[in-house]
Amino acid sequence: MSNERFEKVAATKENSNYLNYIKREQEMQRHPYDLRSEFGRDYTRLLHSLAYRRLKHKTQVFFNVSNDHVCTRMEHVAHVESVSYTIANALGLNTELTKAIAIGHDLGHAPFGHQGERILDSISRDRLNKSFWHEKNGLRFVDKIELLENDRNEFKNLNLTYAVRDGIISHCGEVDEQALYPREEFIDLESIQSPGEFQAITWEGCVVKISDKIAYLGRDIEDAIRLGILNEEGQKALGELAKTNGLPVINTTVIINDMIEDICRNSSVDNGIRLSEEMCAHMDCIKKFNYEHIYGNKKLIPFSHYAELIIHELYDALYDVYDGENTIRAISERMDEYPELMKTFAEWLVRYCEQDLENPKWVKSIRDHSKNEKIYGHLEDESLYIQAILDYISGMTDQYAIEVFRELLKY
Repeated sequence: MSNERFEKVAATKENSNYLNYIKREQEMQRHPYDLRSEFGRDYTRLLHSLAYRRLKHKTQVFFNVSNDHVCTRMEHVAHVESVSYTIANALGLNTELTKAIAIGHDLGHAPFGHQGERILDSISRDRLNKSFWHEKNGLRFVDKIELLENDRNEFKNLNLTYAVRDGIISHCGEVDEQALYPREEFIDLESIQSPGEFQAITWEGCVVKISDKIAYLGRDIEDAIRLGILNEEGQKALGELAKTNGLPVINTTVIINDMIEDICRNSSVDNGIRLSEEMCAHMDCIKKFNYEHIYGNKKLIPFSHYAELIIHELYDALYDVYDGENTIRAISERMDEYPELMKTFAEWLVRYCEQDLENPKWVKSIRDHSKNEKIYGHLEDESLYIQAILDYISGMTDQYAIEVFRELLKY
């Protein structure tokens, strides 16, 4: 195995597309002695973002806020970063770009995991006539929502490079492919309409995409056993699956180790980032097992109903306050009734709206320091307000969604 196979196509300064890879929407403020590369800067900007911090309290697959040993969304991201770094390093690709895409790839996930995503998609299709999917929402968050404070006490948009933004929206791992090749066209990323519609523009983005699947398969099995979701019969079926594939056991360690080694042995510029036919079939078998015994398990149905109740009630409570360009003032008048929900949503709107409001003082404080794009305008259109609600709810952690939902239960 030679780690020079991909060096000529890696996203480095020697690549003819490098300037397109590192292109940003706006000129970046430069420090006189910055040791980081362009992708290194993106990595730290994502690391310090609020959306990344919230991943530690977002469901990966299993809702269990009291069990410290159940995988959260943040832990999953760390697994993807580890797997993708190992592969990229072995193949001679740009590990800093790989790490930046990996740390940011799931920032668009809603609370309550994929169930929360499905609920918000239903609301979005019904109210805005467009779909909600976490890869596109991830791009929206890093482009429009997430802000960082600079040395002038101003909050501005992240302004990430094209290659990192592209890797985030292109990481969908639910499409089964044996080999991945980067696309050639530098398209408008906002024009992407569905998950998996395009491959990533870089080989590094392709590595993150396949690493995403490798990272979750075994860990989901481990958590299902820990929580009793995978019963004795299911564990017996898992043992039979291992024997069929010539393995002593199927767990996180075996899956990650074997698949990383297989990818590194079989990948090349001509053949793509790929698994062998045998390992690809093995992955498909594990994925099928997980869907049959874990993701479709009846024990998860109450959680689905619980998530649906919370998200719909939060949406309805916020939607009922809409009053055109007077909405922020109307929300402020409801703070005594629902202090946490209304106050934080009002602060959210102030940061992203163009309205100039008199008093209270907290409005002026937020506005004076927010130098970001005002994506909701004056809230003159109801669709802008609905989008604001979806953005706000999608950024919540499980715990916070439950907390503000409990406010709705108080008399």
